[in-house]
Amino acid sequence: MMKTAKCLLLGIAFFSIKFVYAQDLQLTKKDTIVTSSWIFGIGLNAVDDAGSEFSGFFDVEDNWNVVPFPSRISAGRYFANGLGLEVIGTYNQYQEGKIIDGEENVEDINYYGIDFRVSYDLNKILGETAWFDPYVGVGAGYTDANNQGRGTYNASVGFRTWFSDNWGLDFNSTGKWTMNSDNSTNHIQHAAGVVYRIATEKGLSKKGEEKLALLEEMKLEQQRIQDSIAAANEAEEEARLLAEQIERQKEAERLAAEEKAKQEAERLRRQKVEDMINALGYVYFDLNSSYLSNSDRELLDSLLKILEEYPTLILRVSSHTDSRGSDKYNQWLSERRVKRTVDYLVSKGMEITRIRSAAFGENKLTNECDDRVYCSEEKHRANRRSEFEVIWTNN
Repeated sequence: MMKTAKCLLLGIAFFSIKFVYAQDLQLTKKDTIVTSSWIFGIGLNAVDDAGSEFSGFFDVEDNWNVVPFPSRISAGRYFANGLGLEVIGTYNQYQEGKIIDGEENVEDINYYGIDFRVSYDLNKILGETAWFDPYVGVGAGYTDANNQGRGTYNASVGFRTWFSDNWGLDFNSTGKWTMNSDNSTNHIQHAAGVVYRIATEKGLSKKGEEKLALLEEMKLEQQRIQDSIAAANEAEEEARLLAEQIERQKEAERLAAEEKAKQEAERLRRQKVEDMINALGYVYFDLNSSYLSNSDRELLDSLLKILEEYPTLILRVSSHTDSRGSDKYNQWLSERRVKRTVDYLVSKGMEITRIRSAAFGENKLTNECDDRVYCSEEKHRANRRSEFEVIWTNN
């Protein structure tokens, strides 16, 4: 017992220390980063083709050409080593009155661009933040601008900021230098848009890895203490658990036996009632008649005795006709038959609430004697009946 108490004290001390520092040592979403993914984007682009790459860089009024609807789409695959492969499609319009190639533009001119880019995530150098991803990129593309097609060398700088694992914003600027030796000019393209990433694979940031190492160390220490406590109490605990298991098993066996006996008794009781009622047979009617004969009344009196013996029994009474006569007439006749049967039972003291009734006309024949088959009177009589069925009994 002294050893157990010592182990318990050590355990309490350990868990107290763990509780004090638990908040700082828990891995959180901030400790994880997306290492690879597919990113798709849609947004706006602005083209500055004033004639000099950096002259009037922020002269939005005169130099920037923007259309008032989404004009840029992108798709890319980004890898755990920081590299990304992207394809970008853009549409724009050089607008009348803007400065293009050093001169005022006199008409609206469409702009099209398709670019391929290799980018690098600067967080691989600066340190992961999980929500802010600056990047640089180089690539090439083709641009149809100012009615001139040209290949371009491209260089980009930008950043993405993430609001969740999937959604973020992308801002970047790209310098495009023409490959042509004619008079086509270099220009700058700015972009802003919404990005969505899928098929993400995640890993721990550097801070997360440090936390994980410390947590694993604490887990090992916790396990060592728990093993010591478990070893000290193992025999006592095993004996207690064994005693509880035996007691539970005995109780389960007792309850199972009681339930089985209860179910068997109920089954036998139900079977007895059903056998007694089935042994009475059916009430049979004369052709085109709904009146009860003396033998029918005797049968119903015997049925009443069973109902009195089992006051919780619910009875279904259903009446039928043979196939002769019209469907409408036979339905009416079966309703008369079931009414007379039920009325007799009620007149003898049977509570109406214990009876369910149904009339089926000629719809439920007991043999082959339908409208297409000639049958003897005896076979037709077998269908002119009232039947009795137990549909519910209480325990």
